[in-house]
Amino acid sequence: MDAAGFRLLNDFQRGFPLCERPYLEIAQRLGQSEHWVLAKLARLELAGVVGRIGAVFAPNTIGASTLVAAAVPPEALERVAQAVNRFPEVNHNYERDHAFNLWFVVTAADSGRLARTLAAIERQAQCGPLLSLPLLEEYRIDLGFDLRDGHTQGGAAPALAARVALDRGEQCLVAAVEEGLLLVPRPYAALADCCGLSEKRVLETLQRWQVQGLIRRFGVIVRHRPLGFRANAMVVWDVPDAAARGFGLRLAADPRVSLCYRRARAERWNYNLYCMLHGREEAQVRERLAGLRRAAGLESFPCQVLFSRRSFKQTAARYAPLEVLADA
Repeated sequence: MDAAGFRLLNDFQRGFPLCERPYLEIAQRLGQSEHWVLAKLARLELAGVVGRIGAVFAPNTIGASTLVAAAVPPEALERVAQAVNRFPEVNHNYERDHAFNLWFVVTAADSGRLARTLAAIERQAQCGPLLSLPLLEEYRIDLGFDLRDGHTQGGAAPALAARVALDRGEQCLVAAVEEGLLLVPRPYAALADCCGLSEKRVLETLQRWQVQGLIRRFGVIVRHRPLGFRANAMVVWDVPDAAARGFGLRLAADPRVSLCYRRARAERWNYNLYCMLHGREEAQVRERLAGLRRAAGLESFPCQVLFSRRSFKQTAARYAPLEVLADA
């Protein structure tokens, strides 16, 4: 990839310009034309390298979400995964090498809708009892991914932002921005048209959400596998709940960790501390993990390493129901 294309992917995963002509501003920083930036992003989206350009919202501030695990017979895994994928509330769905072999994230507008969705998945996918593992505390959440070495960009995540109530226009904006920015010269004007808002209000609202911490990151969302980072592992520990924050902050301080948080325990699943590691090869990830366990003082605690084997679905989280867009 040429130097300008690399910078486009690497430098704008966060801090994406919030102005009338964001692609023009990026072009000026890269020494390219606006047309070049739009065409390059279009090719990268078509190639599956870029998932979308948009916001990563802080968990449980504008809706409800949970990580879900299921133990599915191997011969039924493909069928069950596709049945789970049919739910728009499911945004990430992976096979991992464990008895609990199907892992997916469910988001919804509120806790009631989340519970109904989980019940519907159990019923329609015929996947057996689901483990719901809601987030309790975050230490590092989706801060961008340096494509030179697979390290994360930025520091540890701030404290969980407070829940906020959104008016109808703001709900519509959430739904629209979850779809991703259009590759047009004035994408925020396009969002405004979609939501019945002014371009000025869209920009002001997105800026305010960033200041409030509702938006954790706004920028280019890259897919790691097409860029050569094919090995990723979810590592879980069983540590005392009172000590989880201390261990979590130690893990989060290491740039090799891309995600780190504490989740609720569940029946048949007693792990509460999680982190994600990425690498080009599985051996590289295991080597990084060994160093992390020593550095964080986690060697004596029960631990499981769940490598991802297949990605069944990878889309944006949907906190706002899509019907608000239809109404608009």
